[in-house]
Amino acid sequence: MRERKVYLKLTPIEEALAKILAFPSPLTAESVPLVEAHGRVLAEAAVAELSSPAFAGAAMDGAAVKAESTYGASTARPKTLKVGSEAFWVNTGEAIPEGTDAVVMVENLQVGPETVTIEEAVFPWRNVRKIGEDLVATEVVLPRGTTIGPYEIGALAAAGVLRPKVFRAPKVVFLPTGSEMAHLGSIAPSDLKAGRKLPEFNSLIVKSLVERLGGHLTVWPIVPDDREKLAQALTAAVEGPFDLAIVCAGSSAGGRDYTAETLERLGELLVHGIKAMPGKPTTLGRVGGKPVLGLPGYPVSATVAFELLGQPLLRHWQGQSQPQRPKAEARLFQDLPSRPGLEEFVRVKLGRVGENLVAVPLPRGAGTVSSLARADGLIRIPASVEGLSAERPVQVELIRALEDVEGSVMAIGSHDNALAIIDGLLREKDPRLSLTSAHVGSLGGLLALAKGAAHLAGCHLLGSGGVYNQEAILKYLPNVPVRAVRLVEREQGLMVQKGNPLGIESLADLTKPGTTMVNRQRGSGTRALLDFELDRLGLDPSDLRGYQDEECTHLNVAAAVAGGRADVGLGVLAAARALGLDFIPIGWEDYDLVVLARFMEDQRIKALLETIRGPRFKERALALGGYGVSRAGEVVFSVG
Repeated sequence: MRERKVYLKLTPIEEALAKILAFPSPLTAESVPLVEAHGRVLAEAAVAELSSPAFAGAAMDGAAVKAESTYGASTARPKTLKVGSEAFWVNTGEAIPEGTDAVVMVENLQVGPETVTIEEAVFPWRNVRKIGEDLVATEVVLPRGTTIGPYEIGALAAAGVLRPKVFRAPKVVFLPTGSEMAHLGSIAPSDLKAGRKLPEFNSLIVKSLVERLGGHLTVWPIVPDDREKLAQALTAAVEGPFDLAIVCAGSSAGGRDYTAETLERLGELLVHGIKAMPGKPTTLGRVGGKPVLGLPGYPVSATVAFELLGQPLLRHWQGQSQPQRPKAEARLFQDLPSRPGLEEFVRVKLGRVGENLVAVPLPRGAGTVSSLARADGLIRIPASVEGLSAERPVQVELIRALEDVEGSVMAIGSHDNALAIIDGLLREKDPRLSLTSAHVGSLGGLLALAKGAAHLAGCHLLGSGGVYNQEAILKYLPNVPVRAVRLVEREQGLMVQKGNPLGIESLADLTKPGTTMVNRQRGSGTRALLDFELDRLGLDPSDLRGYQDEECTHLNVAAAVAGGRADVGLGVLAAARALGLDFIPIGWEDYDLVVLARFMEDQRIKALLETIRGPRFKERALALGGYGVSRAGEVVFSVG
């Protein structure tokens, strides 16, 4: 039996942050050539060594003159000046000759062989860039803590600051742990599929975050689950030329989690667990006077923990404030529950539906890496509440610029693989367009439309008369004008492992002894179809092993079967093909997009309809298998 530990004390995020920011900065200042300064942070204010411009220069092509020599000139009384003594040809940017203080534009001159004639007087410093017009020598060009980017390089160059003083780049060492882990590229596909080895890629995420902050991260070999080997590796890390050591995984309270006890053994344990979800199993300690940050092993948890504690530390050491993401007010399409006592960080997709910005939560698991890449924003749920209500607006921290999500079509409802095809084609048509989808089942989609939280809902609910969607639309969207647009007809069936080892031939075989199924969630059209067929066959769902085991997409059902968690699941042929499963057909169904009628003239919806009526969508859908597209894009049912 494995030893079980407990968290010493869950530390509030603000308190943990204060503890890590108390570590003094080890970063000294160094002068670097300007050509190598991109991405570095100024350790002291950059002071102009030259005025910019350093001389009086022509702002236009023309003739440099003494302004007073032009006074009185007019169309009726033009003045003629001798070139070489009273007027001097200059090009834009060129220094004007001593004794001159203005430039007459070439288009305002009448040019003779050795003279120029002007018909309008100019005033002193007309069309001239004066000394120090941009910057004056000794003036502060950029303050301490400025990250040097392309524009900052230009300003420093103009001011003659050719060797700015910057902070030495922070050096971070990353110690991945876990006997089951292996670096990417070193895992045999068979080991990966069998779960004998897991890919270590948290280091890639953290490395990118560190480099974004101007630091360098060195990844060390994976440390197995061994107390002594972890202690040896950590001792070597803090004795090395590193400012911050990160130990990834092993920070929790399990029998093989040694980070906390190793920090106590080698130095001081400051934090063991923070009040954050994901990110709770985070540790912080001091070894050899240096900070050691223990990140959880799950990727989302590791990322959140580093963003909460590691990122602020590197910015603090470089004299920078902690930036706040811009915020926007949004509406949740449904209530968002949360566990009280922990501040929760929920990544969301965003879409503009009418006047409202709608937020759709992405999967919240600590291992759902895709949520990091797909998120448009972040909602923070305070530790003091049990969740957020869809009835009240919420504040969303923007990860992407708001204008980048304005072109999104919000689809909430049943999952189908063809939705990804639509999203890809929309983006090809116009990079500003996209399809954001939340998979909550057909019924959940209709309820979202009733609240005005989506443009459209994917739906395939079988009615009592054998007709899809019409009965459900009339029931759940009374007096709501909608248009049901056919997307596809699709083949539903039983997905089983390759070779169909249990010999499953029909739905009746779900009751075979030893057969385990996986189901779709309540409110989904596939669940409704299964229940309809079970009732027709006189089968009791309670007799089906795994009936209560639910997944939210066809691909997730297929993955459960492919991975051996279940023997069989109901889904579409395209999902079975995607994961190499065998398929026993049950029948065909109609899958429609139910669109709020008020959005039918919206340019985003028009682009979507044009896309699904086009040949490229139909070709790609047919290639997936199990789809009919003869009526794709056709309005098959209208209300209001």
